[in-house]
Amino acid sequence: MLNCKDLVAQSSDFLDGQLSLRQRLAVRAHLAMCVHCRRFIRQLRLSQAVLRHLPEEQVPELDALAERLAEARRNAR
Repeated sequence: MLNCKDLVAQSSDFLDGQLSLRQRLAVRAHLAMCVHCRRFIRQLRLSQAVLRHLPEEQVPELDALAERLAEARRNAR
């Protein structure tokens, strides 16, 4: 049986469909029992979806937004 650390290590391969049947079953069994890992996988899927929608070319507005967000995070500490 997988533990949470093992699941995190295999999560990208799981989402990319690169695990063997045995590995996929182990991941699914763990996800059936672990609410935290289910949440992690959901967040990872959402992150992948967001990244797929980002433009491939560099957009100055996105760089400025990223800098403002980073600055806000630094100031919040």
